[in-house]
Amino acid sequence: MQNALGQRTWVIAEGHIPGGGHGDSPALQSHETACILNTSDTDAHVEITVYFTDREPVGPYRLTVPARRTRHQRFNDLTDPEPVPRDTDFATVLRSDVPVVVQHSRLDSRQAELALLSTMAWPAS
Repeated sequence: MQNALGQRTWVIAEGHIPGGGHGDSPALQSHETACILNTSDTDAHVEITVYFTDREPVGPYRLTVPARRTRHQRFNDLTDPEPVPRDTDFATVLRSDVPVVVQHSRLDSRQAELALLSTMAWPAS
């Protein structure tokens, strides 16, 4: 794993999937995405837990990022153990069995003028 960059735990403190939008689906549908980069020689097994303001966390959502690959995981597409709710504030913790790098992005298409936000997740040590 000498090529592994990143951390094993990442936090995205801000999350919100707008319930509606003006964009054509799925490319311009409002969404939240975790962009996960795995530079190691080993597949990364990632678990995502979603935290809310008014109820218990949900998860883990499980996914794999193949060795030396990237995966852009839309939170809109997470369904097991349950779909991530729309129009609800949330935060996430991502844990991986190998170091990865995580970036967060959001497309908000509620207005005809689209808004795109992107930021690095916080690497917990």
